[in-house]
Amino acid sequence: MSEPLPSPGLTEDAFLGGKVRLQQPVHGYRAAIDPVMLAASVDARAGDRVLEVGSGHGAAAICLASRVSDCRITGIDIQPAMVRLANDNARLNDLSRTVEFLIGDLERPLPKIAAGGFDHAMANPPFLQATHAEVSPNEERAMANVESTSRLEDWIALMLRMVRSKGTLTLIHRADRLDEILSILRGQAGEAVVFPLWPKEGTAAKRVIVRARKGIKTGLMISPGLVLHEDDGRYTASADEILRGGPNVI
Repeated sequence: MSEPLPSPGLTEDAFLGGKVRLQQPVHGYRAAIDPVMLAASVDARAGDRVLEVGSGHGAAAICLASRVSDCRITGIDIQPAMVRLANDNARLNDLSRTVEFLIGDLERPLPKIAAGGFDHAMANPPFLQATHAEVSPNEERAMANVESTSRLEDWIALMLRMVRSKGTLTLIHRADRLDEILSILRGQAGEAVVFPLWPKEGTAAKRVIVRARKGIKTGLMISPGLVLHEDDGRYTASADEILRGGPNVI
């Protein structure tokens, strides 16, 4: 029997070397490597509960579920269409038993989600501040890339509220907002690891992954990070291994 075709307006794309299939909008937000790297940075184990804030069509959550068997992941997103698509993607990958997506707003707590009930929280927040960005006319892309009334500190505040004591928060963001991230975390989470993603050897990092633990006072560690591309544009062997579902980033 032939595989069902994706719905109109969607493409079906492979991640983790073909282990994960995701339907995503042709013209809206489309996942690249950021959610894959985010999923590879969460220190989850079987049986752990993970919250993804701003889950979109489910790329990071589904990649994490594929990497870590039997962890339970809840994703929340404000866009009903994205939540429907994310749950469709969970079913497409036979992960509905352990992965669930709900309509949720940073400013409105959900009855099904208890504060302190998660071992880990992860997020790929909008990178751009509204005052410093040219907003895309595509609503889905605009919401994924540009902050609205909810700012970065609101994303991190929700993550801190939802994880248990000593649980982890992991996010991927622009390197030029690292000082803001660390300032928000100061006094609330420690044992922070900053993991730069270098586009090429000898170039400045554009992305960083930050992981910290709630209620811990241990200081900051700067990791050597990961070089993504060779000079000819190919992924480095280390980056390619992670993108195919290999070892954790951090």
